[in-house]
Amino acid sequence: MTPPRLRLSGLRRAFGATQALRDVSLEIAAGEVHAVVGENGAGKSTLMNILSGALRPDGGAIALDGAAYAPRDTLEARRRGIAMIHQELSLAPHLSAWENIMLGAEPQRGGWLRRREAQARARAALDRLGHGHLELARPAGRFSMAEQQIIEIARALRTEPRVLIMDEPTSSLAQADTERLFAVIRQLRDRGVSVIYISHFLEEVQRVADRYTVLKDGQSVGSGRLAETSLPQLVRLMVGRDVTELYPARVPRPGRPVLAAAGLQAGPRLTGADLTVAEGEIVGVAGLVGAGRTELVRALFGLERCAGGVVTLAGRVVTGQSPRASWRDGLGFLSENRKEEGLMLSLSVAENTALPKLGHFGRLGWIQRGRLAAAAQTGMDRLGIKARDPAQRVGELSGGNQQKVALARLLEYPARIFLLDEPTRGIDVGSKAQIYELVAGLAREGRAVVLVSSYLPELFGLCDRIAVMRRGALVDCRARGEWTEASLLAAAVGTTA
Repeated sequence: MTPPRLRLSGLRRAFGATQALRDVSLEIAAGEVHAVVGENGAGKSTLMNILSGALRPDGGAIALDGAAYAPRDTLEARRRGIAMIHQELSLAPHLSAWENIMLGAEPQRGGWLRRREAQARARAALDRLGHGHLELARPAGRFSMAEQQIIEIARALRTEPRVLIMDEPTSSLAQADTERLFAVIRQLRDRGVSVIYISHFLEEVQRVADRYTVLKDGQSVGSGRLAETSLPQLVRLMVGRDVTELYPARVPRPGRPVLAAAGLQAGPRLTGADLTVAEGEIVGVAGLVGAGRTELVRALFGLERCAGGVVTLAGRVVTGQSPRASWRDGLGFLSENRKEEGLMLSLSVAENTALPKLGHFGRLGWIQRGRLAAAAQTGMDRLGIKARDPAQRVGELSGGNQQKVALARLLEYPARIFLLDEPTRGIDVGSKAQIYELVAGLAREGRAVVLVSSYLPELFGLCDRIAVMRRGALVDCRARGEWTEASLLAAAVGTTA
């Protein structure tokens, strides 16, 4: 019999006293899309880092096409045919798009780089994803998060791997880009490539994957064919309980307008936006990649320089004020880029939670660590943050738990107006239910929320009104019940539904 493309048996890995993997076993066939799902902290990232050569296991065995597989590093893993698309992007921001795509595989002749050939290969990889229009010479750090994710995916595809690991590949992608990616995955499967697909979007998992394995507390606790498994069954395996209501019931009761933008322009992407948000209201912002959603909330907070228009807060003009002034005025901002902008990964959970108001936890320049830890523990309990204690470094937590720390900071401040850019990116379904209840609770308390999301069910399940952006302009804003997914997508691309 032909051996499986990849076989894992009894993998173990510990970090000090923390047992990240206890006993993980699974098999993946050639030409199979295999989903690996589980809560934040279940061990998914550790497992994938072992497969990609970034970590070594403490025990267990791995076989690739029947041969022992124990790569010394990521370079050897790539040479053996295993490539990984990371949830936290690993691009070199100062290098161009094409240099990032071809990094480590640049065509040469006589020691000289064949630049035109390298650029042509990079363009071909982007064309497969429907993004051949991206500027090859532009530094990667100057693209949006979603575009950077496209570049990261293109880099993995150009290696023609035997096993491709995708860790939350659609977390920053709009619906159209997600569909293109699914088409590429189907092409890879038809060519015999094995795909390991990690995602918290279980509807996507059902669409794209053939089989699944569920991890919980570092162990594989279930596997099977997705065609024979319902979503509630998957959720039960993941969280150990039923999650009956993902989106909380709430009767919208908007109060007085507290935040407004009129003709707002910022940077090269935001060309015009009119938006009003009231107390007790959740306003969603939808749109395709590069439509200006992120630039809108950044301009409202003061992180993007306004080139035109007016921003008012409770009737007072605050156009162009600094982020510090926005904090003082009660605005809280959650960045989509938690790794580089949203958190200080070298600091503790407690320090990150209290950053905007450290002075409240000290006297004469000295921080009272006990008070700081107690406040952070309250946030950890409220959001279900999995950490050893408030003193643990944020960089040691899973991506989803890092996101919860960023949210806990807004609650600790506390903000009155929340600008949330992709707040559930990289968060498991159980934690999403917690976050949705938290956001709904903020609205019940009379707080105002602006929520940017690429995930349409999230917008329809949580928001009172949904605004759509297209090519830098806010083109329409209606009550949730006045939209359908088809009409919303049509507004985003400029067609009729």
